[in-house]
Amino acid sequence: MPRRARSISASGYVHLIVRGIGKQLLFEDAHDYRYYLDKLKLYCMDTGVRVCAYCLMDNHVHLLVKGEASSIVLLMKKIGVSYSWYYNKKYDRVGHLFQDRYKSEPIENETYLLTAFRYILKNPQKAGICSADQYPWNSYRYYDEPLPFMDLSTIKNLLGNSRQYKEFIEQSDEDQGLEYHEVRHSDDWAKEEIKICLGISSGTVLQSYNKKERDLALVKLKERGLMARQISRLTGIGRSIVQNAGKSYIKE
Repeated sequence: MPRRARSISASGYVHLIVRGIGKQLLFEDAHDYRYYLDKLKLYCMDTGVRVCAYCLMDNHVHLLVKGEASSIVLLMKKIGVSYSWYYNKKYDRVGHLFQDRYKSEPIENETYLLTAFRYILKNPQKAGICSADQYPWNSYRYYDEPLPFMDLSTIKNLLGNSRQYKEFIEQSDEDQGLEYHEVRHSDDWAKEEIKICLGISSGTVLQSYNKKERDLALVKLKERGLMARQISRLTGIGRSIVQNAGKSYIKE
């Protein structure tokens, strides 16, 4: 099934979300977070893309960036390849680390730009971890002195000084709808995807696969957009097995 073309932002601003496959953790310790940020800096400088806000959570990443569409694609490809290699080597793991393609939402007006900006910085608070100013892996602290790969000029023109910035971030959220949710497809669509993706007549055929073959097949189905509950229903394989497939490939 051909991939849907990405929407292009006329303003150049885009909200990006990168997720670990099957809710796989992307960051196990502080060094992992720092490595990702080092690569973000390196490849932003290489591609000319600039970051307005970032937030690294344990199993996903939010980025608010500005740049040419082709440069943003190149940036995300470079980070994806580099970080996957680092993570798999460090944790003796093989296989995909990220869930399919990253999600992107073009931003075309100032209201949505500010809404996305605040939403990203407050993601730890939304998750019940801590307030935006307490979280070590977001860009909250860099408003007055942005890092070299950041560009807050437009944001600052809209928000003003650091006091106005803090007041804006502390405002009650009206950011519903900014989080991405998996698209729920019908079972008829899912059955057809199983046939196309795996070349089998029915999902129940997976029950005859050995564990390695089965898990690889389950990962492929999740990457195609099938939900874990849906895969379990159409294959007869337990949902916990489906959810865990691809999380911990160990070299033999």
